[in-house]
Amino acid sequence: MDSKVLALVALLTVAMWSPEADAKPISLVERCWCRSTHNTVPQRSIREIKFLHTPSCPFQVIAKLKNNREVCINPKTKWLQQYLKNAISKKEN
Repeated sequence: MDSKVLALVALLTVAMWSPEADAKPISLVERCWCRSTHNTVPQRSIREIKFLHTPSCPFQVIAKLKNNREVCINPKTKWLQQYLKNAISKKEN
């Protein structure tokens, strides 16, 4: 009986030090903010635009609207691409 307990303790010790035991759960911080995106958002209703890029998520564009709602915009939207080009060219000049 003592050998069974010793074997169980040895097995649990090995399991605790395995690489899977060092894995960390995904926290809310590491999750992507944008789960879905909008292709059409009236530009005049946008108050502020934020850009987020995290290691585990693609490039995210979050627009804060005048009614204080936040929506995610598809980064491939044509007007947003043009906006980014203009902002980069202004910054370079």
